[in-house]
Amino acid sequence: MSPGMLKMYISFVAMALMFVSVIAAIFGREKLKGFWKNLVLTISFICMVISGLIVFLVVFSGPIEG
Repeated sequence: MSPGMLKMYISFVAMALMFVSVIAAIFGREKLKGFWKNLVLTISFICMVISGLIVFLVVFSGPIEG
């Protein structure tokens, strides 16, 4: 697999984590209370931070040569 395709798939993982984060945050705020709300929102925050780091690394790693 070429490095460009690998970067594309890694960025898809980051987008999926962002999607999971948003859905978890909406579900946590609307449907849950107490401990479960805090747990789901914490997991949502962690997913968003990880996806942000992945996007940062993919964007700032520069263009692929070849």
